[in-house]
Amino acid sequence: MNKKETSEIKKNFSDKSGFFIMERILTGFIDTEKNVRCCKTSSCLTMPAEEHEVYEETLKKVLNTNVGKNFCEYEFPNEAYDDDMPQDILYKLLQSELKDDEICEKFMNHIAENFSHDGPYAVITAYCVYTIRRKDKNDEYADGEDEVYRYLITAFCPADTAKDGFAFDNEENELFRKLNTELIISRTPSEGFLYPVFSNRSSDINHVMCYMKSASKPNISLVENVMGCAYIMSPDSEKTSFKGILKSVIGDDLDYMVIKTVNEKIQEVVEENKDDTDRVTVDSSALKKIFADIGIPQERVEMTEPVYEKFCGNASLTASNLVEKKTVLSSAGITVNIKPDFSDKVRTSVVDGRRCILIDIDDPTIEINGLPVTLE
Repeated sequence: MNKKETSEIKKNFSDKSGFFIMERILTGFIDTEKNVRCCKTSSCLTMPAEEHEVYEETLKKVLNTNVGKNFCEYEFPNEAYDDDMPQDILYKLLQSELKDDEICEKFMNHIAENFSHDGPYAVITAYCVYTIRRKDKNDEYADGEDEVYRYLITAFCPADTAKDGFAFDNEENELFRKLNTELIISRTPSEGFLYPVFSNRSSDINHVMCYMKSASKPNISLVENVMGCAYIMSPDSEKTSFKGILKSVIGDDLDYMVIKTVNEKIQEVVEENKDDTDRVTVDSSALKKIFADIGIPQERVEMTEPVYEKFCGNASLTASNLVEKKTVLSSAGITVNIKPDFSDKVRTSVVDGRRCILIDIDDPTIEINGLPVTLE
Protein backbone atom coordinates (compact mmCIF):
# COMPACT_ATOMS: atom_id res chain seq x y z
CA MET A 1 0.00 0.00 0.00
CA ASN A 2 1.70 3.17 -1.16
CA LYS A 3 1.33 6.85 -0.31
CA LYS A 4 -1.21 7.50 -3.09
CA GLU A 5 -3.47 4.66 -1.93
CA THR A 6 -3.17 5.72 1.71
CA SER A 7 -4.04 9.30 0.76
CA GLU A 8 -7.16 8.14 -1.09
CA ILE A 9 -8.48 6.26 1.95
CA LYS A 10 -7.59 9.13 4.29
CA LYS A 11 -9.17 11.75 2.03
CA ASN A 12 -12.42 9.77 1.96
CA PHE A 13 -12.42 8.93 5.69
CA SER A 14 -15.26 11.31 6.43
CA ASP A 15 -19.04 11.47 6.45
CA LYS A 16 -18.67 14.32 3.98
CA SER A 17 -17.35 11.87 1.40
CA GLY A 18 -20.18 10.44 -0.64
CA PHE A 19 -18.36 7.11 -0.90
CA PHE A 20 -17.61 6.30 2.77
CA ILE A 21 -19.59 4.97 5.73
CA MET A 22 -18.25 4.19 9.20
CA GLU A 23 -20.91 1.64 10.24
CA ARG A 24 -19.92 0.26 13.66
CA ILE A 25 -17.47 0.94 16.48
CA LEU A 26 -15.90 -1.56 18.88
CA THR A 27 -14.39 -0.02 22.01
CA GLY A 28 -12.39 -1.71 24.72
CA PHE A 29 -10.30 -0.73 27.74
CA ILE A 30 -7.31 -2.73 28.97
CA ASP A 31 -5.67 -2.02 32.32
CA THR A 32 -2.03 -2.34 33.36
CA GLU A 33 -2.57 -6.00 34.38
CA LYS A 34 -3.77 -6.82 30.83
CA ASN A 35 -7.38 -7.24 31.96
CA VAL A 36 -10.12 -6.36 29.47
CA ARG A 37 -12.27 -4.02 31.54
CA CYS A 38 -14.87 -3.39 28.85
CA CYS A 39 -15.75 -4.53 25.34
CA LYS A 40 -18.66 -2.78 23.66
CA THR A 41 -20.00 -2.27 20.13
CA SER A 42 -22.07 0.67 18.95
CA SER A 43 -23.77 1.69 15.73
CA CYS A 44 -22.26 4.79 14.17
CA LEU A 45 -25.49 5.40 12.28
CA THR A 46 -27.39 6.25 15.50
CA MET A 47 -24.47 7.82 17.37
CA PRO A 48 -24.58 11.52 18.34
CA ALA A 49 -22.71 13.62 15.78
CA GLU A 50 -20.25 15.00 18.36
CA GLU A 51 -19.24 11.49 19.48
CA HIS A 52 -18.96 10.32 15.88
CA GLU A 53 -16.60 13.20 15.08
CA VAL A 54 -14.26 12.30 17.94
CA TYR A 55 -13.98 8.68 16.77
CA GLU A 56 -13.46 9.82 13.19
CA GLU A 57 -10.77 12.32 14.19
CA THR A 58 -8.86 9.75 16.26
CA LEU A 59 -9.02 6.88 13.76
CA LYS A 60 -8.06 9.09 10.82
CA LYS A 61 -4.67 9.72 12.46
CA VAL A 62 -3.81 6.05 11.93
CA LEU A 63 -3.87 6.69 8.16
CA ASN A 64 -0.45 8.34 8.18
CA THR A 65 0.82 9.12 4.68
CA ASN A 66 4.45 8.77 5.80
CA VAL A 67 4.40 5.28 4.31
CA GLY A 68 7.49 3.23 5.05
CA LYS A 69 8.23 5.11 8.28
CA ASN A 70 5.15 5.64 10.45
CA PHE A 71 2.82 3.48 8.36
CA CYS A 72 4.30 0.17 7.18
CA GLU A 73 2.90 -2.83 5.33
CA TYR A 74 3.40 -6.38 6.59
CA GLU A 75 2.59 -9.72 5.00
CA PHE A 76 1.04 -12.46 7.13
CA PRO A 77 3.13 -15.65 7.35
CA ASN A 78 1.48 -18.98 6.50
CA GLU A 79 0.90 -19.92 10.14
CA ALA A 80 -1.11 -16.73 10.74
CA TYR A 81 -4.02 -18.23 8.76
CA ASP A 82 -4.59 -21.14 11.15
CA ASP A 83 -7.62 -21.11 13.46
CA ASP A 84 -7.40 -18.49 16.21
CA MET A 85 -4.20 -17.06 14.75
CA PRO A 86 -3.83 -13.33 13.93
CA GLN A 87 -5.00 -13.26 10.31
CA ASP A 88 -7.84 -15.67 11.08
CA ILE A 89 -9.00 -13.51 13.99
CA LEU A 90 -8.92 -10.33 11.90
CA TYR A 91 -10.64 -11.92 8.92
CA LYS A 92 -13.49 -13.27 11.07
CA LEU A 93 -13.82 -9.90 12.78
CA LEU A 94 -14.06 -8.23 9.36
CA GLN A 95 -16.66 -10.73 8.13
CA SER A 96 -18.74 -10.23 11.29
CA GLU A 97 -18.91 -6.47 10.63
CA LEU A 98 -18.45 -6.11 14.44
CA LYS A 99 -21.89 -7.66 15.01
CA ASP A 100 -20.78 -10.88 16.70
CA ASP A 101 -20.03 -10.33 20.41
CA GLU A 102 -18.07 -13.57 20.77
CA ILE A 103 -15.72 -12.70 17.90
CA CYS A 104 -15.30 -9.14 19.22
CA GLU A 105 -14.39 -10.45 22.68
CA LYS A 106 -11.89 -12.92 21.19
CA PHE A 107 -10.25 -10.05 19.29
CA MET A 108 -10.05 -7.86 22.40
CA ASN A 109 -8.56 -10.70 24.47
CA HIS A 110 -6.01 -11.34 21.73
CA ILE A 111 -4.98 -7.68 21.95
CA ALA A 112 -4.77 -7.76 25.76
CA GLU A 113 -2.60 -10.89 25.79
CA ASN A 114 -0.17 -9.85 23.05
CA PHE A 115 0.09 -6.05 22.95
CA SER A 116 2.78 -4.54 25.19
CA HIS A 117 2.01 -1.07 26.54
CA ASP A 118 3.19 1.02 29.46
CA GLY A 119 0.01 1.72 31.40
CA PRO A 120 -3.67 1.32 30.54
CA TYR A 121 -5.02 2.03 27.08
CA ALA A 122 -8.19 2.08 25.02
CA VAL A 123 -8.75 0.10 21.82
CA ILE A 124 -11.02 1.68 19.19
CA THR A 125 -11.92 -0.36 16.10
CA ALA A 126 -14.26 0.73 13.33
CA TYR A 127 -15.85 -1.28 10.55
CA CYS A 128 -15.90 0.92 7.45
CA VAL A 129 -17.14 0.69 3.88
CA TYR A 130 -15.63 2.63 0.98
CA THR A 131 -17.08 2.54 -2.53
CA ILE A 132 -14.28 2.54 -5.09
CA ARG A 133 -15.30 4.50 -8.13
CA ARG A 134 -13.81 3.15 -11.36
CA LYS A 135 -12.89 5.39 -14.28
CA ASP A 136 -12.94 4.65 -17.98
CA LYS A 137 -10.23 5.50 -20.54
CA ASN A 138 -11.59 9.07 -20.69
CA ASP A 139 -10.95 9.46 -16.94
CA GLU A 140 -14.70 9.57 -16.26
CA TYR A 141 -16.58 7.48 -13.71
CA ALA A 142 -17.93 4.33 -15.35
CA ASP A 143 -21.41 3.04 -14.52
CA GLY A 144 -21.63 -0.38 -12.90
CA GLU A 145 -17.86 -0.65 -12.35
CA ASP A 146 -17.78 0.21 -8.63
CA GLU A 147 -16.18 -2.10 -6.06
CA VAL A 148 -16.71 -2.04 -2.30
CA TYR A 149 -13.69 -1.98 0.01
CA ARG A 150 -14.65 -3.17 3.50
CA TYR A 151 -12.04 -2.68 6.19
CA LEU A 152 -11.22 -2.44 9.88
CA ILE A 153 -9.20 0.42 11.32
CA THR A 154 -7.94 0.26 14.90
CA ALA A 155 -6.36 2.88 17.17
CA PHE A 156 -4.55 2.21 20.45
CA CYS A 157 -4.97 5.25 22.68
CA PRO A 158 -3.02 5.68 25.94
CA ALA A 159 -4.95 6.51 29.11
CA ASP A 160 -3.57 8.60 31.95
CA THR A 161 -4.73 10.87 34.74
CA ALA A 162 -4.63 14.54 33.88
CA LYS A 163 -2.21 16.69 35.86
CA ASP A 164 -3.44 18.30 39.05
CA GLY A 165 -4.15 22.00 38.69
CA PHE A 166 -6.37 24.89 39.68
CA ALA A 167 -10.02 25.37 38.80
CA PHE A 168 -12.40 28.31 39.32
CA ASP A 169 -15.43 28.01 41.57
CA ASN A 170 -18.27 30.06 40.04
CA GLU A 171 -20.24 30.16 43.31
CA GLU A 172 -17.41 31.15 45.64
CA ASN A 173 -15.57 33.20 43.01
CA GLU A 174 -12.21 31.76 43.92
CA LEU A 175 -9.55 29.38 42.70
CA PHE A 176 -9.16 25.96 44.26
CA ARG A 177 -6.77 23.06 43.71
CA LYS A 178 -8.41 20.26 41.76
CA LEU A 179 -7.16 16.69 42.09
CA ASN A 180 -7.56 14.72 38.86
CA THR A 181 -8.03 10.99 39.33
CA GLU A 182 -10.02 10.18 36.18
CA LEU A 183 -8.27 8.20 33.44
CA ILE A 184 -8.33 10.41 30.35
CA ILE A 185 -8.16 8.67 26.98
CA SER A 186 -5.81 10.37 24.54
CA ARG A 187 -7.38 11.38 21.22
CA THR A 188 -4.02 10.79 19.57
CA PRO A 189 -3.27 7.08 19.07
CA SER A 190 0.20 5.77 19.84
CA GLU A 191 -0.25 2.78 17.50
CA GLY A 192 -2.87 1.36 15.17
CA PHE A 193 -3.51 -0.74 12.08
CA LEU A 194 -5.57 -1.01 8.91
CA TYR A 195 -6.87 -4.38 7.69
CA PRO A 196 -7.09 -5.47 4.93
CA VAL A 197 -4.78 -3.20 2.95
CA PHE A 198 -5.97 -1.11 0.01
CA SER A 199 -3.66 -2.26 -2.80
CA ASN A 200 -4.12 -1.47 -6.50
CA ARG A 201 -7.46 0.08 -5.47
CA SER A 202 -8.70 -3.25 -4.19
CA SER A 203 -8.79 -5.28 -0.96
CA ASP A 204 -5.84 -7.49 0.01
CA ILE A 205 -6.53 -9.71 3.05
CA ASN A 206 -3.00 -11.11 3.03
CA HIS A 207 -1.41 -7.88 4.27
CA VAL A 208 -1.91 -5.39 7.10
CA MET A 209 -0.72 -1.79 7.57
CA CYS A 210 0.70 -0.97 11.03
CA TYR A 211 0.91 2.60 12.36
CA MET A 212 3.49 3.84 14.88
CA LYS A 213 3.31 7.41 16.15
CA SER A 214 7.03 7.25 16.98
CA ALA A 215 8.93 5.62 14.14
CA SER A 216 12.16 5.89 16.13
CA LYS A 217 10.68 4.00 19.11
CA PRO A 218 8.35 1.43 17.52
CA ASN A 219 6.16 -0.92 19.54
CA ILE A 220 7.34 -4.15 17.94
CA SER A 221 4.77 -6.19 19.88
CA LEU A 222 2.02 -4.88 17.56
CA VAL A 223 3.75 -6.37 14.52
CA GLU A 224 5.26 -9.54 15.94
CA ASN A 225 2.82 -10.55 18.69
CA VAL A 226 -0.55 -9.07 17.69
CA MET A 227 -0.15 -9.55 13.91
CA GLY A 228 2.31 -12.46 13.96
CA CYS A 229 4.41 -10.82 11.24
CA ALA A 230 8.16 -10.29 10.87
CA TYR A 231 9.12 -6.78 11.95
CA ILE A 232 10.64 -4.39 9.41
CA MET A 233 13.49 -2.22 10.67
CA SER A 234 12.72 1.26 11.94
CA PRO A 235 14.36 4.30 10.28
CA ASP A 236 16.88 4.52 13.14
CA SER A 237 17.67 0.81 12.84
CA GLU A 238 18.15 1.18 9.09
CA LYS A 239 20.54 4.08 9.60
CA THR A 240 22.49 2.17 12.26
CA SER A 241 22.79 -0.87 9.99
CA PHE A 242 23.87 1.35 7.09
CA LYS A 243 26.64 2.91 9.19
CA GLY A 244 27.77 -0.57 10.18
CA ILE A 245 27.99 -1.56 6.51
CA LEU A 246 30.06 1.53 5.67
CA LYS A 247 32.53 0.91 8.50
CA SER A 248 32.87 -2.80 7.72
CA VAL A 249 33.22 -2.51 3.95
CA ILE A 250 35.24 0.69 3.53
CA GLY A 251 37.35 0.37 6.68
CA ASP A 252 40.42 2.64 6.81
CA ASP A 253 39.37 4.37 3.56
CA LEU A 254 36.37 5.89 5.34
CA ASP A 255 36.96 9.64 5.47
CA TYR A 256 35.08 12.92 5.07
CA MET A 257 34.97 12.86 1.28
CA VAL A 258 33.84 9.21 1.09
CA ILE A 259 31.00 9.76 3.59
CA LYS A 260 29.97 12.98 1.82
CA THR A 261 30.00 11.35 -1.62
CA VAL A 262 28.06 8.24 -0.57
CA ASN A 263 25.44 10.51 1.00
CA GLU A 264 25.17 12.50 -2.23
CA LYS A 265 24.83 9.33 -4.32
CA ILE A 266 21.93 8.05 -2.20
CA GLN A 267 20.33 11.51 -2.30
CA GLU A 268 20.46 11.25 -6.11
CA VAL A 269 18.55 7.94 -5.90
CA VAL A 270 15.87 9.64 -3.79
CA GLU A 271 15.60 12.62 -6.16
CA GLU A 272 15.43 10.46 -9.29
CA ASN A 273 12.49 8.54 -7.83
CA LYS A 274 10.73 11.36 -5.96
CA ASP A 275 7.55 10.90 -8.01
CA ASP A 276 7.44 7.17 -7.33
CA THR A 277 4.57 6.35 -4.94
CA ASP A 278 6.27 3.15 -3.74
CA ARG A 279 9.05 3.07 -1.16
CA VAL A 280 12.40 3.86 -2.79
CA THR A 281 14.96 1.32 -1.57
CA VAL A 282 18.67 0.56 -1.64
CA ASP A 283 19.99 -3.01 -1.52
CA SER A 284 23.41 -4.67 -1.59
CA SER A 285 23.66 -4.40 -5.38
CA ALA A 286 22.96 -0.66 -5.33
CA LEU A 287 25.51 -0.06 -2.56
CA LYS A 288 28.09 -2.20 -4.35
CA LYS A 289 27.71 -0.05 -7.48
CA ILE A 290 27.97 3.18 -5.45
CA PHE A 291 31.17 1.97 -3.74
CA ALA A 292 32.69 1.01 -7.10
CA ASP A 293 31.70 4.33 -8.70
CA ILE A 294 33.41 6.42 -6.01
CA GLY A 295 36.68 4.50 -6.25
CA ILE A 296 36.63 2.13 -3.27
CA PRO A 297 39.24 -0.63 -3.85
CA GLN A 298 37.76 -3.65 -5.62
CA GLU A 299 38.61 -6.10 -2.83
CA ARG A 300 36.57 -3.91 -0.48
CA VAL A 301 33.69 -3.61 -2.96
CA GLU A 302 33.46 -7.40 -3.14
CA MET A 303 32.80 -7.49 0.61
CA THR A 304 29.53 -5.56 0.20
CA GLU A 305 27.10 -8.46 -0.25
CA PRO A 306 28.20 -10.66 2.70
CA VAL A 307 28.50 -7.62 4.99
CA TYR A 308 25.07 -6.37 3.90
CA GLU A 309 23.51 -9.78 4.60
CA LYS A 310 25.08 -9.78 8.07
CA PHE A 311 23.48 -6.44 8.97
CA CYS A 312 20.20 -6.53 7.00
CA GLY A 313 19.54 -10.09 5.86
CA ASN A 314 17.35 -10.02 2.75
CA ALA A 315 15.65 -6.73 3.67
CA SER A 316 16.20 -3.64 1.52
CA LEU A 317 16.86 -0.25 3.11
CA THR A 318 14.64 2.81 2.63
CA ALA A 319 16.79 5.31 0.72
CA SER A 320 15.31 8.42 2.35
CA ASN A 321 16.10 7.02 5.81
CA LEU A 322 19.80 6.85 4.94
CA VAL A 323 20.22 10.41 3.68
CA GLU A 324 21.73 12.87 6.16
CA LYS A 325 20.23 16.37 5.94
CA LYS A 326 23.50 17.88 7.14
CA THR A 327 27.05 16.75 7.81
CA VAL A 328 28.17 16.82 11.44
CA LEU A 329 31.88 16.76 12.27
CA SER A 330 32.55 15.96 15.93
CA SER A 331 35.69 15.76 18.02
CA ALA A 332 36.40 16.23 21.72
CA GLY A 333 34.70 19.52 22.66
CA ILE A 334 34.10 20.56 19.04
CA THR A 335 31.07 20.06 16.78
CA VAL A 336 30.72 21.55 13.28
CA ASN A 337 27.37 21.39 11.41
CA ILE A 338 27.57 21.69 7.65
CA LYS A 339 24.60 22.16 5.34
CA PRO A 340 24.61 20.07 2.12
CA ASP A 341 25.20 23.09 -0.16
CA PHE A 342 28.38 23.98 1.71
CA SER A 343 29.91 20.53 2.20
CA ASP A 344 32.54 21.25 -0.51
CA LYS A 345 33.96 24.05 1.62
CA VAL A 346 35.15 21.65 4.31
CA ARG A 347 38.25 19.45 4.16
CA THR A 348 40.28 17.37 6.52
CA SER A 349 44.04 17.54 6.26
CA VAL A 350 47.36 17.38 8.12
CA VAL A 351 49.01 20.79 8.66
CA ASP A 352 52.46 21.00 10.27
CA GLY A 353 52.02 17.47 11.52
CA ARG A 354 48.62 18.13 13.13
CA ARG A 355 45.28 16.72 11.93
CA CYS A 356 42.97 19.63 11.04
CA ILE A 357 39.50 20.50 9.79
CA LEU A 358 39.82 23.21 7.14
CA ILE A 359 36.87 25.44 6.21
CA ASP A 360 37.09 27.63 3.10
CA ILE A 361 35.53 31.05 3.72
CA ASP A 362 34.79 33.35 0.77
CA ASP A 363 33.69 36.28 2.91
CA PRO A 364 36.42 37.45 5.31
CA THR A 365 33.77 38.43 7.87
CA ILE A 366 32.34 35.69 10.07
CA GLU A 367 30.25 35.70 13.26
CA ILE A 368 31.37 34.26 16.56
CA ASN A 369 28.65 34.05 19.22
CA GLY A 370 26.67 36.53 17.11
CA LEU A 371 29.48 39.09 16.90
CA PRO A 372 31.15 40.01 13.57
CA VAL A 373 34.82 39.11 13.27
CA THR A 374 37.05 39.84 10.27
CA LEU A 375 39.71 37.31 9.30
CA GLU A 376 42.84 39.02 7.98
